[in-house]
Amino acid sequence: MLRYILVRLLQGVLVIFLVSIATFVIMRLLPGDPVYLLLGEGQVQITQEQIDAIRAKWGLDRPWHEQYLTWAWNMLRGDFGDSIIRIGVPVRDMIFEAAPVTALLNLYALGVALIIAIPAGIIAGVKRNSLFDYLTAFGSTLGVALPNFWIGLMLIVVFAGMLGWLPPFGLRSWQGYILPVAVLATEQMAVIARVMRGATIETLNQDYVRTAYAKGLRGSAVILNHAVRNALLPVVTVIGFQIAFLLSGTIVVETVFALPGIGRLFIDSVFRLDYQVVQSIVVVLSGLVVVVNLLTDLAYALIDPRIRIEG
Repeated sequence: MLRYILVRLLQGVLVIFLVSIATFVIMRLLPGDPVYLLLGEGQVQITQEQIDAIRAKWGLDRPWHEQYLTWAWNMLRGDFGDSIIRIGVPVRDMIFEAAPVTALLNLYALGVALIIAIPAGIIAGVKRNSLFDYLTAFGSTLGVALPNFWIGLMLIVVFAGMLGWLPPFGLRSWQGYILPVAVLATEQMAVIARVMRGATIETLNQDYVRTAYAKGLRGSAVILNHAVRNALLPVVTVIGFQIAFLLSGTIVVETVFALPGIGRLFIDSVFRLDYQVVQSIVVVLSGLVVVVNLLTDLAYALIDPRIRIEG
């Protein structure tokens, strides 16, 4: 087990290293110059010597490999650097300020999705081809097919514009979380319910389930103690996948609802060519993906004792 964890961590470090290089190169290939974005269009009297001094201050006059090595070494020491656009503001403070918003959004959304989707998937699997099963399948298809930005805009129009029940954007109160959490939970519920239904149906057809029924055990006991536990394995994979790729969903949702989270910080930093911020966010999220994937694998052994993780 320990050897397996060490190997996976080393593989994760390699992945983070390659992702950091790719992000560094892509950001430098984007059109535009962060120095001119920093100065603004109104600064028409800035001399070339002053521009060169700004480039030297931020190390933008050095070759790419020197810039990367300097940034990577600082990252290893826990120094994320300072924002190019927001002068004097440490990148670490910007990430720590935005991270709680994104974390709460995804925790709430995942919690809502699990509470609703897992029981719905189990019932749909047990009552296969029933009306509830058809309704669950229809809802899951809609949840996957409808884009997040469209759902978000429709919720704003209905609940903020027409009814006036909820705020359309921002987090002035706890009510500001309701609409974005609903948008994020919609797709997660659709995927988890669909996977849970399929896994439940497959598990109910296994020999050990038939044996449990033959022994005279109650149907609820067989489903909960034998079928559901094994059916949770693919759901764990889906949950890990959702957590690993949380940024892709939160970019859209945080932009639509104007939320000060990691997703909005990321997209704003890309548009403003704030190299340090973008690179740091990507590395932090890459580390999150590695850790979540490792925890997902370890969770298999806890859910199903038949699985043994070996190096």
